[in-house]
Amino acid sequence: MSDVTDAPRTAANEDSATSAGGDFIWYELITPDPDGAKSFYDAVVGWNIEAKPSGEMDYRMIGRADGGMAGGVMRLTDDMASHGARPIWLGYLNVDDVDASLASIERAGGKALMPAFDIPDIGRIAMVADPQGAPFYIMKPIPHAGRENEKSDVFSPDKVGRCSWNELSTSDAIAALDFYTSQFGWEKGDAMPMGDKGDYRFINHHGQMLGAIFPSAAGAFADEQPHWRYYFRVPSISAAKSAAEERGGRIVTGPMEVPGGDQIIVGKDPQGAEFALVGGK
Repeated sequence: MSDVTDAPRTAANEDSATSAGGDFIWYELITPDPDGAKSFYDAVVGWNIEAKPSGEMDYRMIGRADGGMAGGVMRLTDDMASHGARPIWLGYLNVDDVDASLASIERAGGKALMPAFDIPDIGRIAMVADPQGAPFYIMKPIPHAGRENEKSDVFSPDKVGRCSWNELSTSDAIAALDFYTSQFGWEKGDAMPMGDKGDYRFINHHGQMLGAIFPSAAGAFADEQPHWRYYFRVPSISAAKSAAEERGGRIVTGPMEVPGGDQIIVGKDPQGAEFALVGGK
């Protein structure tokens, strides 16, 4: 996934100045058809993805119904695809020093997929993979004048339109848990046995449950590559499922009830990116 261009992640910068290291501060959809993605996700999640901005770079902000931002959409170009990029949702983790974090990740067995670089007035970022191969971004934002005390709100356990759960499906859950806790200050939570699928291991950060890590070696996701799955909250899973199917999406798993009473679905959008939703019935 090298040669990803300098996308203008302005909202990620403005909303994450005071976020703690290890926080998820942005979510990004890489897709070959941003217009198609807008039609799909606006209807399914209730977002308002902006139209193509002027200029050569096709990077669009995802607007929430409450006026905030949920993340961004970047066009997957032919050049990016030739270097191995594919339609995918990626998360950004806040770090104090991108270069130091990148070196530490590589020492721990991870690797750089895109070298660290600066986006003027926005911050410094790099795309990396954990030791099992799951990709994500690390970022050190530059605070904007007058917004130094604001914190990213793209993640919320219970608010509609935001990511409510971060789930890593991986080939080695124990090794992945050790990696992320050592690199980003996360804490190991409880483990929930899932029979032949192994344990579902919860992850916490600063007293908040971020999500979980589980092995992908069995069950519905047995053939997938290690990756993060981000569950965006919707008011009604049944309504979102209908909207997704009507607009060319394919549901792979669910609806399924999870502890706490929420329902989840996992599917593929019309452009090929996996998506995941959580919400009431």
